[in-house]
Amino acid sequence: MAVITEIEDLRRQAKKRVAKAIFGYVDSGSYTERTMRANRSDLDAIHLRQRVAVNVADRSTATTMAGETARMPLALAPVGLTGLNYGDGEILAAQAAEEFGVPFTLTTMSICSIEDVAAATKKPFWFQLYVMRDRGFAADLIARAKAARCSALVLTLDLQILGQRHADLRNGLTVPPRPTWSNLADMLRKPSWCASVLLGKRKTFGNLDGHVKGAQGLSTLMAWVGQQFDPTLSWDDVAWIRDQWDGKLILKGILDADDARLAARTGADAIVVSNHGGRQLDGAISSIRALPQVIDAVGDDRVEIWMDGGIRSGQDILKACAMGARGVMAGRSYIYGLGAMGKPGVALALDIMRKELDVSMALSGLRDIQAADRSHIVLPKDW
Repeated sequence: MAVITEIEDLRRQAKKRVAKAIFGYVDSGSYTERTMRANRSDLDAIHLRQRVAVNVADRSTATTMAGETARMPLALAPVGLTGLNYGDGEILAAQAAEEFGVPFTLTTMSICSIEDVAAATKKPFWFQLYVMRDRGFAADLIARAKAARCSALVLTLDLQILGQRHADLRNGLTVPPRPTWSNLADMLRKPSWCASVLLGKRKTFGNLDGHVKGAQGLSTLMAWVGQQFDPTLSWDDVAWIRDQWDGKLILKGILDADDARLAARTGADAIVVSNHGGRQLDGAISSIRALPQVIDAVGDDRVEIWMDGGIRSGQDILKACAMGARGVMAGRSYIYGLGAMGKPGVALALDIMRKELDVSMALSGLRDIQAADRSHIVLPKDW
């Protein structure tokens, strides 16, 4: 295996190892992928301000996110189908995050269930909720998250209607992958991926299987999922969830100042400035460009503002924090590590980003990540 020095190295390894349809699901965005590209290009347009002859001994990348200590200001974002990138992927990623010292978020659309992850970890993790048309099912998921001692509920607001991802259509994405000739040929070239997924605890949506009325098999379960994303989701539903959940509430998918003000009124503990990794509204503003207006609208001691979208390095984390984010969420970066190497790959992705953050802080004259501000960056003139 080639020497791995950055997240892109892990991405290349994952592309070689993981089934084409599953890798494409992780790696792609919606429609023209303009917003997905903007997440990266706008982060790249921000420059770090180099400082010299500054005492940068005893540096700290530690912070808190939603009241929980974190070794660096990063939480693993919820990612659907994690367990199809590597068998038991959600469990392995949660364990790696726990051992490293950052929060892990399990998605509603996971392969391993809430109970599977709770049984395999020692510390509470976060659970991400999609509000389905079946509100009884949503209430059941919340109750299961409570029973599993999840310490925060992450409510995703930007998936009322599924954005079209061309790669998924071209690759014929299904769960599990359909045994077509092209898929079989691809899998034969990736025996280690096949072995890990076949040996995994589950092969379908663990949080749904056995909990959906009338769904007796994978085909009916998939049909149910396709009908359940709810275009009627409103702030009244958010208030209902706030009443159901007495722990930390994190609202993810905010890009607009008006929405940020509405989100803050719900009593949310944190808001994630996010465009779903460029996987929903193509043509939307990048997360880093949206961050300042959200902070100006609601950023205070009552609600933490985080950012999600395009985070690939410690430099990206530093830039987001300097722009005013309390922390970031990252999804693709750790999934690339998982697909490439399993649990060690997740740990390596985290270690790469923490070391990059630490070195970049030092060269920017910064000793504590919590002290990062705009004096540590140079913004493009048109910002």
